[in-house]
Amino acid sequence: MRQFLRVAWIVMRKDLTVEVRSREILYTTVFFAASCVLVFAFALVREGQPMEDAAAGILWIAIAFAGTLALGRTFERERQTETLRALMLAPSDRPAIYVGKLFGILILLGVVEMVLVPLVGLLFNASFGASPLWLVLLLVAGTLGFASVGTLFAAMLVRARSRDVLLPVLLYPITIPIIIAGVRGTVALLQTVPDEPMARFWVALLVFFDAVFVTLALWTFEPLMTE
Repeated sequence: MRQFLRVAWIVMRKDLTVEVRSREILYTTVFFAASCVLVFAFALVREGQPMEDAAAGILWIAIAFAGTLALGRTFERERQTETLRALMLAPSDRPAIYVGKLFGILILLGVVEMVLVPLVGLLFNASFGASPLWLVLLLVAGTLGFASVGTLFAAMLVRARSRDVLLPVLLYPITIPIIIAGVRGTVALLQTVPDEPMARFWVALLVFFDAVFVTLALWTFEPLMTE
């Protein structure tokens, strides 16, 4: 177990070190997500009044789009430098490599969400601060489920010629339940009186999805990458 965690830590630290030096993916992802939110704000806000439940939907759509872009760019960089091939040839647990990549993506998306949440709150007049604990739990659980599937597919498609097209085609149908749960849970928190029991239900559902998706990804990562 210690060796497993050590490999995962090394892979995650490598990804974050490269990103801190270049900031390429972070800047690109934040700019793209912020642009999406701004465009939706012009379309869905009239005289300062947004459409009902629009803030929750836009927040999770922006997270999904930003996550797809981050996954694609991260593994494109691995393909160009042949880093992923080198990691797979190393005498280490393949699932540990997956966990390291997954946590690198999670931290990157966490930074993006720290920009997105106040931006959506400002443009859509949404009070995300009423139940901050449940909002954080929703974001963490939803992002983990989305990233766990996305990391697996992005790694699997890294050598495919049409990977940029195939990644969203494969990723979105499977992660739709996660995005819906995230939206409905966020809507419950944005009520005049936050509906915390309903938010708790959606968080529990997201945790269930996380357990299923992470288990399947850990189980299938090595055979998929080997083939």
